[in-house]
This record gives sequence, structure tokens and C-alpha cells, in this order.
Amino acid sequence: MYHNRRRHDRIDLVNDIVNSIVHHPFVVHLGPLPLTGFGIAMLGAFLIAQITTQTELGRRGHDSNVMADVIIAAVIGGLLGGKIYYAILTKDLSALAGRAGFVWWGGLLGGILGTYAWIKFKKLSFFQISDASAIGIAAGYAVGRSGCWAVGDDYGRAWASRFAVQFPEGSPPSTVQNMVHEFGQQELASRPAAEVVAVYPTQLFEVAMGLVMFAILWRLRDHKHAAGWLFGVYCVLAGIERIVVEIFRAKDDRFFGPFTMAQVIAAIFVLAGVAWMQMRRDIRNGAPGIRASA
Repeated sequence: MYHNRRRHDRIDLVNDIVNSIVHHPFVVHLGPLPLTGFGIAMLGAFLIAQITTQTELGRRGHDSNVMADVIIAAVIGGLLGGKIYYAILTKDLSALAGRAGFVWWGGLLGGILGTYAWIKFKKLSFFQISDASAIGIAAGYAVGRSGCWAVGDDYGRAWASRFAVQFPEGSPPSTVQNMVHEFGQQELASRPAAEVVAVYPTQLFEVAMGLVMFAILWRLRDHKHAAGWLFGVYCVLAGIERIVVEIFRAKDDRFFGPFTMAQVIAAIFVLAGVAWMQMRRDIRNGAPGIRASA
């Protein structure tokens, strides 16, 4: 009881500290057509991922032109995967036809499957492309997550800090009613339902961690292991990033104490990444072409 009261008192202090830190969505109107910050960030993410991967493939002496088709396969697979995962998570099949509702893990898995199918169809080397793509995915992730910040989506739990942010126009708004009923923060239940709560700006955490992942992968891009090893490193880093960020996120899918479904998937990604690195740990004897059978 005393612990909960102290926590409640700390949350009461938030609005007094951060009244000046209020987020408003970024939207550009092209005539009657609204273009959200999320849409702009998604476009930028795919472009950055493509440019980064093409540059890396070219640096390694491979045909970088194949990425034009690969990125299309990744976009289609990613959008479908993100929507399908969201529909399964919310148990709402109508979400498949809506504009909202894209989940990162579904998008990543769908993008990987779409890319793999296209690469195999064109008889290219999945290992060579995935090795270079790991860097591009991390760069694109950092850019894409800025879109969540732009629209006020995927924010965190209530936070008593001068760095906390209020989302009165978020998706959804960070009101007491939404924090209690959608994200299970029952300690806020005694507050006015319409009051806007200051929360962790987890979108910015994700942008920062995405940049860290990119920097690490960039530093390791000249590794001596077999092609594809770097993609295993990416899986480990992406899994760790998600496990950490979920600690601060406002989520409604915590099924085992504080753990979320996204953290379970992230843990699987870490294990899969370690296994992948182990399989591709051998020192390469040369640099096989991108059209190798591997």
C-alpha cells in the first residue's frame, strides 16, 4: 500500500513538471490529402534501407541493382506481415483493411519472408544479401521509428520526470482513461479520466537504439566470417533492443507478470541470431558472388 501510494504521488508530480512538454502530431496537407509523419518516416525508412544496402553491396563488389526488386518484396511482405500480426493480436480481422495497425515484429518477419522468397525465385545468394541488408535494416528502423514519434504512437508508461511527454493527440491520447483501460495502469484510476498523463517517450528510445545498432553493424561490416554472419548479429541486437524498450512501453499484452508477447518474440530472435552466428562463424576463403547458390 505504501509503495503504491508513493508511486501515485510521483505520478501526480509529473504534470507539474512537464506542462511545457506537450506533443502534437506532425501532418502535412497536400490539398485535401493529409500526409502524416508516420507515412513520411516509412517512406524514408525504406529508401534509407535500400540506399544503405545497395551501397554496401557495391562496396563488396556485388551487383547492387538487385536491391530495387528486393526492397519491393520487403515492402510488400513487411506491410502484409505487420497488418496480419496486428489483426491476430487484436483479434479484429477488419483491421486488415484499415490504415492503422502495423506491428514491427509482424512487419520484420513478413519482410524477411518476402525477401527470402524473391531472392530464391531469382536464384540469388540470401547470405550475401542478408549480410549487407542487416546494416540497411538497422538504419531504416531508426528512421521508421521517428514516424511513431511524429504521430504520437507507441509511447511508454506514466513517468515522473522533466523529460516525460504528454500526448493529448496521440494514437491513442495518453489520457488517464486510455492508460487505465487500454494499458492497464490501474494506479492512475483515481485521476480524472480526461487528464493527459506524461509518459516515457519510448519512440525516441527506439530511434536512439536503432542508431546504436546501425553503428555496431557498420563497425562489424568487414567481418571475416562467412556471408550472412552479420545478419545474425542484427537479430541479436534487434531482440535485445525490443526486450529493453518493452520494459518502458505502455502495453496491454503483458501475459506473464511484466513480460509482453513482443519480448517473447524478441527472446526467440536473440536465440535464433546466436544460432545463426554460430552456423556462419567459419572464416570465409573468398567473397562469393551475389549470384552464388548459397
